[in-house]
Amino acid sequence: MSTLHLLLPELRRVVPLDTQRRLARWLSRGDRQPDAKPGRDVALRESFEFIGIHFPYAALTRSLVWSDAADAVWVNADPAFVIADAVTVRMLAIGNLGLTPEESSELAKPLKLLFGDAGFPLEVSAAGRWQLRCPKSARLPVFSPPSAVLGDDMARHLPSGDNERQWRHLLNEAQVILHNHPLNAARAQRGLSTVNSVWFWGEGALPEWVRTPLTRVISGDDPVVALARLAKVAHIDSGWNAEDPANRADTILLDLGSASDAQGVDVHLSNLDSALKRRFVTSLRIVSADGTRASYKPAHAWRVWRAVKNPA
Repeated sequence: MSTLHLLLPELRRVVPLDTQRRLARWLSRGDRQPDAKPGRDVALRESFEFIGIHFPYAALTRSLVWSDAADAVWVNADPAFVIADAVTVRMLAIGNLGLTPEESSELAKPLKLLFGDAGFPLEVSAAGRWQLRCPKSARLPVFSPPSAVLGDDMARHLPSGDNERQWRHLLNEAQVILHNHPLNAARAQRGLSTVNSVWFWGEGALPEWVRTPLTRVISGDDPVVALARLAKVAHIDSGWNAEDPANRADTILLDLGSASDAQGVDVHLSNLDSALKRRFVTSLRIVSADGTRASYKPAHAWRVWRAVKNPA
């Protein structure tokens, strides 16, 4: 018999009708709990305990492929695409710009001089992931995550707090360098998005330790995979089988919070629905990035007097 923590995106982003119906049934007939503060990082910290105020996305991601993550404080400086109109500079994309490794390396070359001179060497961890290695003593401002700035006026989300002037200056200088980069002209001629900005976010140091009540994590999200490794719990990308006897005594995190494949989410929840009905999963905890919290058990299916309401 297993306990499953279901991590979801904001419920309004859950699109397939069958998925909405299942969630509506679980939320309406289960036990609703007080809403938590919104945010995926808030939801993850309910499953993973570690020291630190910020959720260190940059350091966690770095730790998956490099052995130096514990040696510094890390900040994502991801390639970005912005568009200016008469009154705003709107952020349209961060990280996922279809860069090849060669393009990413070429665009990053002049930026390495800029950030290196400031004392924050730029590392290209992946084609869409640029990261700054900062001294552990660095005074960092507050950075906004991509979920807050995408589609919005970038000026509303600029670095604020300690040393904000330096970081805003670095952002402006990076935009000038990228605007003049010949590779961007070539991409524009091919009808591709240009890389005309960077975005700072995900600051923090790698946790020295991570604790969790989980015994298995199912996620394709790099920071979650890194947390599972640090906590020394089993991790798989997908393919969880509730009928496998090896899973019956587990406490499992099924992370669908960053999933972009709506059909894949629906398949996972269909399998979970079947597992609840057959009591392979005996306790379900629903955790959404919008702050929704609830618990559901197979016996709650008999609460037929409760009207099923759309969660979104």
